[in-house]
Amino acid sequence: MLLRVRPVGPWQMNAHVLACPATKQSVLIDPGAEPDALQRLLEGTLPVAILLTHSHSDHTGAMEPMRRALNVPVMAHPEFAGAAIDRGLADGESFAVGRYRLKAHHTPGHTPDQICLSVEGDNRIIVGDTIFEGGPGKTWTPEDFQTTLDTLRRVILAWPDDTRCYPGHGSSFRLGDIRKQIESFLAKDHGRFCGDAVWKM
Repeated sequence: MLLRVRPVGPWQMNAHVLACPATKQSVLIDPGAEPDALQRLLEGTLPVAILLTHSHSDHTGAMEPMRRALNVPVMAHPEFAGAAIDRGLADGESFAVGRYRLKAHHTPGHTPDQICLSVEGDNRIIVGDTIFEGGPGKTWTPEDFQTTLDTLRRVILAWPDDTRCYPGHGSSFRLGDIRKQIESFLAKDHGRFCGDAVWKM
């Protein structure tokens, strides 16, 4: 699939477009801000859906104007907080975009409704704020942090080393390049920690 990335908004959140080269069908992932820039990101494609990795405003700020402009369904995890969605994407669900299929992976911790979106038969995954090259997504309670640890063990480390992760902020990275850091992070006792974490803690 064709992948386009554009940082938008004051937090430089990465909006993504995935498009099928053969059919031109596309999806817009995380319309955080700047509808005009998002429209340019979609140029030459036929949008079929808007996908949301989670409900934080920096990822959803332009959702309503883009929904009206594109007249396509909005999809997110069934527990998505905030505005109504048109279709829930539970863990393991997949759907077609042209000749390709995208699959949802529930990765709670940063938020209860966080999902990642993989391209089946491909090594690329849109990870939202689940994981970054330098650490996991921010948490606000010790319980959320423990959920993040479980997500890292159960979901993230199960992916192959050649998985290319595309986060909501910053550059993409290869999972295998940080696997040892994640494993070391998980081996430590972080007590009742919550907040911004880095692998070297």
